[in-house]
Amino acid sequence: MKNFNFVKIVVLVNLAAISCVKTDDFQLPESKTEEINIEGDITGISAVKSSFKPETEDIYVFSETNTLMEAYVVSSDEGGNFYKELVLQDKPENPIAGILLLVNDNSLFETYNFGRKIYVKLDGLALWSNNGVHQLGVQNRGDVVQIPSSRIDDHIIRTSETAEIVPLKLEISEFKEAHENLFIEVENVQFNRNLLREQHHYTFAGEVTDEYDGERQLESCRTGASAMLSTSTFSGFKSLYLPKNSGSVKGVLSRNFYDDYFVIAVNSPDDFSFDSERCDPEFLKCESNNAGGGEVFFEEDFTNVTSLTALKNKGWTNLNVNGGKAFEPGTFDGNRYIRVSAYNTQETPMEAWLVSPSIDLDSISGALLSFEIMASYDNATILSLLITEDFTGNVLTTNWTPLDAVIPIGPTRQYGKRFVKSEIDISCLKGEIHFAFRYLGAAPDKTTTYDIDNIRVIEN
Repeated sequence: MKNFNFVKIVVLVNLAAISCVKTDDFQLPESKTEEINIEGDITGISAVKSSFKPETEDIYVFSETNTLMEAYVVSSDEGGNFYKELVLQDKPENPIAGILLLVNDNSLFETYNFGRKIYVKLDGLALWSNNGVHQLGVQNRGDVVQIPSSRIDDHIIRTSETAEIVPLKLEISEFKEAHENLFIEVENVQFNRNLLREQHHYTFAGEVTDEYDGERQLESCRTGASAMLSTSTFSGFKSLYLPKNSGSVKGVLSRNFYDDYFVIAVNSPDDFSFDSERCDPEFLKCESNNAGGGEVFFEEDFTNVTSLTALKNKGWTNLNVNGGKAFEPGTFDGNRYIRVSAYNTQETPMEAWLVSPSIDLDSISGALLSFEIMASYDNATILSLLITEDFTGNVLTTNWTPLDAVIPIGPTRQYGKRFVKSEIDISCLKGEIHFAFRYLGAAPDKTTTYDIDNIRVIEN
């Protein structure tokens, strides 16, 4: 925090803009200005963040620096998705650094609105990294807590400038630590289709399993990369349904509670511009009117699959394309199933395939494929189902067709049962077919555990 030039800044503050009156039933006072003299060294967010040493993780307390941090507000607590905090970045456009300022006030948007330029007096404040995010506040023993309401004016100077914030455009695959606490925009994305089904259309954060935050998977139409949208269960829009289409979303980039992966937090639903058609793959569509009420043509409930050798002997192809962990037999309460998870693998990515034995459909008029899946320790939907009439023996050279399988969002107890059943019409296929479960995880942020059971091909 040295070698800064001493400057004196005169800030014009519009007193009408900071009136304490909060209703529309009043006469606007005459617009007046007041000169505020700010004396001290002016610094940026990057320099402030550099005072924290990640090697030691010690809290850094600013003292006798006579320094102020220049910043712009890019969060709003009006929608309830941010609480007693201001997210700040260094510039209105093309920012390079952001930081979180902890403030004990639950209506900050009335004074420090989106785009407002402020100065933060650093002396007496403390800096640390909490769950991977740099935060400024007041030291309380081993913690950094919110600036008390009685001391807000001692540390935050509000200017009369409200800048137009131009979001930093990023691809999900480009997210990195330097982008944390910046206001970003991700284009050409959509929510995972399993969040939008008729059986269960998810809200932002209004599900019974949402305790503090609801996390919903966004996917890039360009790259296929995914990230989580994080919404507080105290937000005013938590019970709204997720938008079905695709488009762009603007929000603050942060980290999840355990610092495992990036999340995006929006100020309000207005930050979504989902006005384009979805970019889902071309799923197999047979459109049969039959409901699969015939005999079971193929069945696997894994009752006798107690080892990988037993699985192979039954004709299943089970492999990890990178040579790591693949699907494994599992058991619970006497029930056997097949399980896959990237947890504790250190694999990034972990691509595992479970390919069925050959099933000849020529002897039946049509078929329905059914199976049951249970999801647990869910942090992303990373399982898919594919099918082919021409398996080459190599999963990477085979021409696969995706199936619109119901992949549950865990924990599946929200459905009232452990396993969720999916049924798919494959009656338009003939000859020898193979179907495959493909797991694409990445430790430590995409490690959802899936258990698969009761696979059947039923004659239509």
